[in-house]
Amino acid sequence: MKEVLLDRRLQSMVTEYVPKGEILDDLVCFFSIFSDYTRLRMISALAISEMCVSDISALLCLNQTTVSHQLRLLKNLNAVTTRRQGKVVFYSLRNEVLNDVLLKGVEFLGY
Repeated sequence: MKEVLLDRRLQSMVTEYVPKGEILDDLVCFFSIFSDYTRLRMISALAISEMCVSDISALLCLNQTTVSHQLRLLKNLNAVTTRRQGKVVFYSLRNEVLNDVLLKGVEFLGY
């Protein structure tokens, strides 16, 4: 084992702080939400209002199949919720934290 320059207290803090196991898996899944251009645009749009597939498609100039696919991924990651009104399904962000993370990224980048 390589020699560590940190004292034992700091070594212990690092070991306890660094995520592992299920928490690490869940964090990787959570941040994967932000790893696609289309999903980022859709999250930004859904931060303003709930929308159906056709509205998202028209406003973001995306193919409806692409929108449906990305919404299915976002739903599987618990990022969006749905509300049915007749035959139309409306999507919204499950939690404002998604938009907060997105805005923190923008802030971090200095925009």
